Amino acid sequence: MKVQSLKELFQTQKSSLDYFFEKVDLKDVEKLIDSIAKASGMVFLTGVGKSGFIAQKVAATLVSIGIKSMFLPPMNALHGDLGIVDQDDLFIFLSKSGESDELLNLVPFLRNKGAEMIALVSKENSKLAKACDREIYLPLEKELCPYDTIPTTSPEVQLIFGDIVAVALMQKKNLTLDEFAHNHPAGEIGKNLSLKVEDLMLKGEMLPISHPDDMLADVLEVFTQKRCGCLLITDHENHLLGIFTDGDLRRALQRHGSKILDLQLKDLRKTTPKAIQPQKMAWEAMQLMEADQKRPFMVLPVVDENKRLKGLIKMHDILQSGLR
Repeated sequence: MKVQSLKELFQTQKSSLDYFFEKVDLKDVEKLIDSIAKASGMVFLTGVGKSGFIAQKVAATLVSIGIKSMFLPPMNALHGDLGIVDQDDLFIFLSKSGESDELLNLVPFLRNKGAEMIALVSKENSKLAKACDREIYLPLEKELCPYDTIPTTSPEVQLIFGDIVAVALMQKKNLTLDEFAHNHPAGEIGKNLSLKVEDLMLKGEMLPISHPDDMLADVLEVFTQKRCGCLLITDHENHLLGIFTDGDLRRALQRHGSKILDLQLKDLRKTTPKAIQPQKMAWEAMQLMEADQKRPFMVLPVVDENKRLKGLIKMHDILQSGLR
């Protein structure tokens, strides 16, 4: 057995994956994508061993983008679960060799059901490929295993193939973030895609509201009591006119000294503060607040389409929500 260094192993695997990308038939892949997109029934995936794990993952990914799909283990199928399959369904086999008896034994029963069968195999003219309605060849140069035996490259080829097909289907379906969020409401992904600014923003009595003619000395109590690190400056119809932050306070003290207390907020405010609308996603607010990495800001006013103040979102609250 030839011993390769760690660097050589990475290079060998990269070369094997490059072989797959160079040799895969894109027209065949496009036909598969069309078949999945047009399927009126379920899309079933199956496989044995490592291929079975990949089939299970690909099925889960398809479900998350709104494709009615599930993994059906071949032995379970042969022992009663074939009852779920009918003639409108699409049945996809994942197999490196295309010679597994567990998969081949399924074919005549699926044929009787009338389901369309597609074999994804890395061996051309295999028994499974010949038995199915269609074959898609997943080019495999060799396994990374020094004996070219243990599935160490073929599962990666299958996984990459499945993920590319899933993303192509997302594009074909014009899947929006909102639609994906409905399918994935929990966990970090769910938070990233479903948590809105209005879910986290401060509003009502919690807002540190002031007006342009207010003297700083008269609103310092609001500034400190609300503990938001800013004053939101509005007109009497609640339109946002500016913002005065604790950073502005420090800079004004350096510039004006004690005279700052005699100044009106209209002389101290930022007149064009960044703002966001309440229906925007919380991650969009975080991106806006971190746009200038040298000077990120910790608070962001929330306004409606007419620039009326609706709330205030704080970076601290975004991070406390678990959003990253």
